[in-house]
Parts: sequence; C-alpha cells; structure tokens
Amino acid sequence: MKVFKNSSMFELIQELWFLRREIVSDGFDHAITRLAEEAPMVLHEYPTGEPAWTWRVPEKWICEEAYLETLDGVRLIDVRDHPLHIVSYSLPFEGVVSREELLSHLHTHPRLPDAIPYMFKYYERDWGLCAPQTLVDALTDDSYRVVIRTRFEPGALKVGEVIVPGKSSKTVIVAAHLCHPAMVNDDLTGVVVGLEAFRRLLAGPQPYYTYRLLLLPETIGSIAYLSHNEALIPQMIAGLFLEMLGNDSPHALQGSFQPGSQADLCWFSAFPGLDAQGYAGPYRSVINNDERQFNAPGVRVPMLSLSRVEPASSSTRPYREYHSNFDTPEIVTPQRLEESVRVVLGMLEAFDRNQYVVNCFKGEIFCSGYDIWIDYRVNPEGPRRLFEIMERCDGERTAADIATELQIPFHAVWEVVDLLRRKGLVELSRIPQPTTPQRERL
Repeated sequence: MKVFKNSSMFELIQELWFLRREIVSDGFDHAITRLAEEAPMVLHEYPTGEPAWTWRVPEKWICEEAYLETLDGVRLIDVRDHPLHIVSYSLPFEGVVSREELLSHLHTHPRLPDAIPYMFKYYERDWGLCAPQTLVDALTDDSYRVVIRTRFEPGALKVGEVIVPGKSSKTVIVAAHLCHPAMVNDDLTGVVVGLEAFRRLLAGPQPYYTYRLLLLPETIGSIAYLSHNEALIPQMIAGLFLEMLGNDSPHALQGSFQPGSQADLCWFSAFPGLDAQGYAGPYRSVINNDERQFNAPGVRVPMLSLSRVEPASSSTRPYREYHSNFDTPEIVTPQRLEESVRVVLGMLEAFDRNQYVVNCFKGEIFCSGYDIWIDYRVNPEGPRRLFEIMERCDGERTAADIATELQIPFHAVWEVVDLLRRKGLVELSRIPQPTTPQRERL
C-alpha cells in the first residue's frame, strides 16, 4: 500500500510556486508528479497534436535563455532572475532591434509600474519579454540586443485526478488550474485547497456522490479531459472551480449557466452560513475560468466557482497582485487557506445531504406530541420558521428548494429536516416522491 506524504498546504506552495508551470512543460510535470505524492492520483496524458474537440493539444515549450541588454553588454532583463520576464510560449529570437520595435514586444503591468507582468501567447505565435514600467521608461538608447532561446517539441499535457468513490456513480467535479508559472494565488492556492479538501474526504465516511478532483492546465486541460472522457459527462451532476483562495478578501461564489440547478440552489443557500462576509453573483459576473468549459454546449455540467475575487467596487479587482511577480507566498496565509478548505467541505457536505424531503405525516403535525414545539414567547420567529419548512415537506422539494423558496440558509432548513427525520416524520429521497393526492382538473 502506497504511503502518501502529509505536507501542509503552505509547505506545498513554498515548494512549487516558483516552478515554470506552463501548460505543457517540465515545470508542470514536476509539480503534478509532486502533488501525486500527497494523495492517490491518476495522471492522464494527452500528447501534442491530440484532438480535443475543436482544439489540439499544444507543444511542450522550453525556455533555455532569455535576456535584454544594451549594445555595450549591460544586462537589463534576464529570465534567470524571474520566470515572468519572458512571455509564456514566446518564439525564439536573437538580434539587435530598435527601441521602437523593442517596445512593441516588451510588456508591462497595466496597474503596477514596479511589477513584472504575466503574459502568455500560447496560440498567437510571437516573441516577447516582460518588465516593470519603471524600467521601460528608462530605456533611452536607440537600439538594444534581444536574446530569446526557446524551443517547441512534442510533449504530453497532464491532468491529475483524485477520486473519492461514493455510493453512487453520479459525480461532482472539483477543479483548479496549476499552470501559472511563479505565481501563488492564481492558482496554486486553488490547487492546494482542493487537494487538502479531498484528503479529508478520503479520510472520512464514504459520501453518497462520487467526487473527482481535477488539477489541470487552464482551458485546454479541461477540454482535453472532457473530450477524452465523454462517457463520464452524463454522470457529472455538479461542479465547483476553485481559484484565488489565499488573498485577503471574503469568498465569492459565482453561479453556473443553469441557475435553477440543484447545485446552484444548494450552494447559494449554503454559502452564507459558511462565510458571512462573502458575496455571490451569477455566471460570468465574478471571474471567468474553466467553469466555462463544463457549462458549455454539449457538456452543460452546472459548475460554479469559488474564489476570493475582490468585489466589483474594488479598483484592484480581482486582487492587487494579479498576474504579476508580486503574487508570492507573502500575500497568502495558512489561516485563509484553511478557511477556504472549510468552505469547500461545507458546500460539498450540503450537496451530499441535499435530498427531496418526503412527508410521512398528513395534516399539520402535533408538535407537542413529538416534542418539537417551540415557545413563541421565547422565540417569536421559531414557530413560523418551523411550520414554513414543514409545509413544504411534500416529496416535491429538496432541502435546497425549501431554503431558496424561504430565502434562508441551507443549514437552517437542514436542522429542521434532520429533526423531523429523527422523529420519523419525514424521509429523504434522491428522487421526487410527491405525496399530494392527484385530482382531476375542473
């Protein structure tokens, strides 16, 4: 039996964050192989050129050397100092260029003048370097020497999958992307939070649903996995994408393309009880990432996303250090990572519990006889809430349906439903079981 390591989330971040984790690269391979030492993980490989629906798996990209210098040899930019100094998937280039031509290939951060930006041109072939705006402003020579030694070769895109087998083959997908080099919050935090949540799921009681964690390169990783696992798609009933979970901002929950799905209803009603300071928004209103691939035509898995994206009123949204060399372990804390694990597990637990509530009673319940009466003089809201929930226990509504209809947290409904279940007054069902008598229409 394989023995897995038990590294903390923050230890994994410190170990992996500075790797050049491009979509197909040695750095990505190193990171996913290392993560496979922490939990039982299947590694899927999709070779360069492999069709993935309307896409093809790209080549492996290797950067051997890249720098910018003056004509008298003063080195201004060197990728050895920081991996973000080169545009990801840059073409090779060597030569002396004019200042004007250089500036058309030299990228800066739109908001942080002292930062090195993260830029990529996976499918738009060009060469490019990245530098702080302050350095670019100081370039006054007529010409500069550029050396970019990169190459493309056949490789294999890798997707790591951790499976928590459930009593049912119906599956909930949790995903995060691993492909941003030398950055932490986007999205190594989503990776380590997802991995830690699944380690705890594996150590706990068997859930009802099967849960699959996917650690993958952004966009093409999801498409490659889905296109090669089409037989699994009908079993996928919900999904949650994790990203940007280490910065100092409340959690943000973004809905799926199908706002009426049980995943949306359940998680939107459970979320306020897991982060009272958090906020929620509809599909594509908070952040855009791989949840798009699962919500897309031909797939239509209701995948939501959980992040710590700053609210729309923030001038530094999604967060100040986004896509820059300032996205380091210093902006992340173990406490915030642990809080995110708690939120993820709370949401998955709610979904696993969510079922149709089938009444075993008829008429209004004699509450005193079942010792569930609430003294309205002590708790004025209690009786009204109890009866509102009981009135909706008809085999046609899930706990999430009831919470959404009453606009109260999922856990508040679950406490009442679980009490009624223990008293033998309701049963739970994974399918609707209407108990209202059928009547002919007048």
